[in-house]
Amino acid sequence: MTTPLSARASAPTPPAAPAASAASQASSGRMQAWGTYVGLFLVLAAMVALFSFLSEYFWSTETFVTIANEIPALAVMAVGMTFVLILAGIDLSVGSVLALSAAVAAQAILVWGLNPWAAGALGLLCGLLCGAVLGSISVVWRLPTFIVSLGMLEALRGAAYLVTDSRTQYVGDAISGLAAPIAYGVSAAFVIAIVVVALGQIVLTRTVFGRYVVGIGTNEEAMRLAGIDPRPIRILVFALTGLLAGLAGLMQSARLEAADPNAGSGMELQVIAAVVIGGTSLMGGRGSVIATFFGVLIIAVLEAGLAQIGASEPAKRIITGAVIVVAVIIDTVRQRRAARRA
Repeated sequence: MTTPLSARASAPTPPAAPAASAASQASSGRMQAWGTYVGLFLVLAAMVALFSFLSEYFWSTETFVTIANEIPALAVMAVGMTFVLILAGIDLSVGSVLALSAAVAAQAILVWGLNPWAAGALGLLCGLLCGAVLGSISVVWRLPTFIVSLGMLEALRGAAYLVTDSRTQYVGDAISGLAAPIAYGVSAAFVIAIVVVALGQIVLTRTVFGRYVVGIGTNEEAMRLAGIDPRPIRILVFALTGLLAGLAGLMQSARLEAADPNAGSGMELQVIAAVVIGGTSLMGGRGSVIATFFGVLIIAVLEAGLAQIGASEPAKRIITGAVIVVAVIIDTVRQRRAARRA
């Protein structure tokens, strides 16, 4: 029997259902992201309110300007670490990369006589190469990034001591322009950090590279079967993280007007804490650069508030560590609920 023409015309309509499902999933993802932002903002606001109540000096322009000028190095490193954790990796060497990059830039200015721009470019190149070497070793020999970055942490710290002859190198105002206030007391470094955060979020959410990073962190084997080689993407992510750690080194050196071989010691834990507090999964496949920036602000406000209420150094370490553990527990609970719903 001949099929009526009207039936033939209407036959292709069923595939609209998957498209509607994809649109629904995208909308759900956006709502979840905004929910995360709102939740982090409320936590941040509650902390500001608490410390403002406990200390009469906390709620002031000076406090907030100080926080803004102290977080750029942490913020730019946290952007790189967000990509690393989404990729289901980890980089413990960022603090040492910061110190070595700042040391190389200082050496270029004080010993080799390079101008600040060339010295800064050399410091950035140093960070880029450190990250690329770490990523390459991990990829080529298929080693866990935790072990490789732990070894790099020690090796690069030793290199920073060698470059500086184990002494602080004072560069004066050669690169102090990064730390100089440009408006309302806020430094150029803070503005650069905001730009890096914005670019990081755009790359992660609006580019093919960002989708590849999320895909590899979610299911690397599936990406490989789809014809996408994860190796160059992994190396590139670690190289960019090293580059941002190098930028952080220049920012910190500009603020202190010196390159200290001990700079950034233990800072990798702060960076990871900020990223995890922002909701990036330690298991990979999920994260947001904007949420990471909220994590940076939470860490900074926590440290500034504890200092102003006179908390001792041991107490500050205990409280900060407890915040990190709580963030990891929340992430684990979220993962299990998502797995049950799936």
